[in-house]
Amino acid sequence: MVERILVVEDELVLRETLTYNLEKQGYMVSAVANGNDAVTLAEQENPDLILLDVMLPGIDGFEVCRILRQETNAPIIILTARDDEVDKVVGLELGADDYLTKPFSMRELLARVKAQLRRMRLLREELAPDEDDTTRDRLSLGDLVLDTKRREILWKGELVSFKPKEYELLVYLARHTGRVLSRDQLLEDVWGWDYVGGSRTVDVHVRWLREKIEEDPANPTRIVTVRGVGYRFEA
Repeated sequence: MVERILVVEDELVLRETLTYNLEKQGYMVSAVANGNDAVTLAEQENPDLILLDVMLPGIDGFEVCRILRQETNAPIIILTARDDEVDKVVGLELGADDYLTKPFSMRELLARVKAQLRRMRLLREELAPDEDDTTRDRLSLGDLVLDTKRREILWKGELVSFKPKEYELLVYLARHTGRVLSRDQLLEDVWGWDYVGGSRTVDVHVRWLREKIEEDPANPTRIVTVRGVGYRFEA
């Protein structure tokens, strides 16, 4: 299957350069110059990965990232000329998967694109049910039910809405019920081996999950903190 990449970049020369080099690697590429077109095209084409500039006419890249992360779990790599740590944190907390500061080498960008796409392929395999084990389609864990075929999660019989990355993290934790999972392991398996957001990202997403599936998020019994290590999911 040919993977599709959406390039969102207002600088014409860079947009054409990115398109040329990505197509040379065998990807199918669509390119737009502003945030509004990015949101529209992403909804129409459902790309496998998005390269997203921050400084865009119309809505900026951060807002585009926030909007798209509600609708897709495709990796988002932010491209920006600003090397401010605050900007990086903002982008990553909004759901970006990686961050590259201009100027960057094309070799590094292509390596990061390949790494993110490979991570998504492996994650899909991890989350997909085995063909010979239909019980993996539906995980029943007390008052929590995960239907991976429908990508639906029920808590106490009620359908709960999850952002794509929250869903991926919860399913991964549930598939490893009873095991202590370090923050580094969660970062590597759910976000990708070269993710630069740090363990804070895991903690933030766990807090969000607890707010949705714990009776008392301040005293969790489902996603338990293992001090100094990471987390353990309890059935």
